[in-house]
Amino acid sequence: MDGNGYAPPASPPTCYRHPDRETWVRCVRCDRAICPDCMVEASVGFQCPECVRRGTRSQAITRTALGGRLRPQQTAVTYLLIAINAVVFLLEQVSPRFELRYALIPGETGFAHPYAGVAGGEFYRLITAMFLHASVLHIVFNMWALLVVGAPLEALLGRLRFLVLYFLAGLGGSTAVYLFAPRGSATLGASGAIFGLFAALFVFGRRLNFDIRPIGLVIVINLALTFVLSGVSWQGHIGGLLSGGALAAAWSYAPRAWRTPAQLLSSIALLAILLIAVAIRTTQLTA
Repeated sequence: MDGNGYAPPASPPTCYRHPDRETWVRCVRCDRAICPDCMVEASVGFQCPECVRRGTRSQAITRTALGGRLRPQQTAVTYLLIAINAVVFLLEQVSPRFELRYALIPGETGFAHPYAGVAGGEFYRLITAMFLHASVLHIVFNMWALLVVGAPLEALLGRLRFLVLYFLAGLGGSTAVYLFAPRGSATLGASGAIFGLFAALFVFGRRLNFDIRPIGLVIVINLALTFVLSGVSWQGHIGGLLSGGALAAAWSYAPRAWRTPAQLLSSIALLAILLIAVAIRTTQLTA
């Protein structure tokens, strides 16, 4: 300050991340100086990147009644499964032997190109058969059902739980085919997993007091078609329906305080039951 009482302006502070940049703007939370590149607009003023990250970590994760994490995009897994099925169907059209190489065949076949089947050690067929389809109508119907039923289930369960439900229901259908289908038959399709999703939506709807009449009617109609139409694998449909329904019941009625551990243990228990059934059937076919 000079003799006339004039004080020269103080030099502006510099950004805490970029010391060579002068700025008068400060973070509204920590009061650190921030340059334009470091400013993150807030409801009032600007925040620095560190305060924004801390605020994001401190926010509570919003979850559904069944433990699923709410996300902006709720159908990513559903669309991914549809895409995988579509790609596999194209591969089926390119290679005539693709279906027989990956379809669910319980034991040896009498085809011109014999395969050992699941009993012969080709256990991958229990999974790969879930992504094969016999015709355009077959895949269109299954993928339409997956989109209609999968989207709300994925939103309710979250990505991981939905994926676990889909695969265990599909594996349940494949296991039932392995147990009860003729030794040299070939079965394919995502119907087991789809029926499992039908059953899960019914169980979850009942648990959450939704109107379950529409999905109940869908299940009844599809079960009727299963036994009326020829060439339909009733084993896969029933196996998927029972597996998906059982898993959904275990998940939805688990105590809230123990929800995640109970859902994990019930999933492992169902997987163990299916694997034991596969092992027993393999022993029978190879004895």
